Amino acid sequence: MMNTQLDTLQKPSHTTTDKVRILDVDIDNVTEEEVLKQLDKGVVFTPNVDHVLLLENDSEFAEVYEIADYKLCDSKILYYVSRFLGTPIKEKISGSDFFPAFCQYHKDNEEIKIFLLGAKEGVALQAQENLNTKLGREIVVGAHSPSFGFEKNEEECRKIIEIINNSGATVLAVGVGAPKQEKWIHKYKDQLPNIKIFFAIGATIDFEAGNKKRAPQWVTEIGLEWLHRLLSEPKRLWKRYLIGGPLFCWLILKQKLHLTSVNSIRILKSIRDL
Repeated sequence: MMNTQLDTLQKPSHTTTDKVRILDVDIDNVTEEEVLKQLDKGVVFTPNVDHVLLLENDSEFAEVYEIADYKLCDSKILYYVSRFLGTPIKEKISGSDFFPAFCQYHKDNEEIKIFLLGAKEGVALQAQENLNTKLGREIVVGAHSPSFGFEKNEEECRKIIEIINNSGATVLAVGVGAPKQEKWIHKYKDQLPNIKIFFAIGATIDFEAGNKKRAPQWVTEIGLEWLHRLLSEPKRLWKRYLIGGPLFCWLILKQKLHLTSVNSIRILKSIRDL
């Protein structure tokens, strides 16, 4: 009986069953409009190429990813890859597009009250102010920028949980980077009983605050947003794109050709140690 109850709690809450598998990730094959209409509770992750590579070599991250009720395609590259593999995804739904669309969709829904967790000091508060001004109501009821390495500090995490629980929020958007944000949601979501929807949204808080600029739309549409981000933050992102990118292409080719002989995990571990 206990196992049955646990399985019920861990099963996705939405009804969409159409998925596209790219390496070790089952991505929901849905449109943004479909998700907006369906989403009333659950955990939303937005896999991109970086996530897919991390999942190849991080068993904890892979376990965490299983709790997600929605895994939305956050990459034009994954969108094109799905076509190459013969299982086309309907559309790209990046977290940075979906989160503001979600806010706009619920601008008159008083039950939606959002808490922003992430970014550098003051940035989350600026994002809160910008969103509330744009939407014409206090849809964001709280914001907090945690210290660097906060996820390893249980006392700070307890304080953050208390702040969120006291805010009246029903939606939590965590933007502290992958896999940290997904792992934090997994670890603490049961201590946040008022939160119905959890988002892992990466740099979206920075974008909404105006702290960082997104790539032009045409750059995103042709799948070169990664290049824009690399040029914006070369020191932080060069390994992700210049080493991880070719490896991702090789792994996709293996999937396409059904090859299993090459130990790609050894390669991934080597890259992680760079």
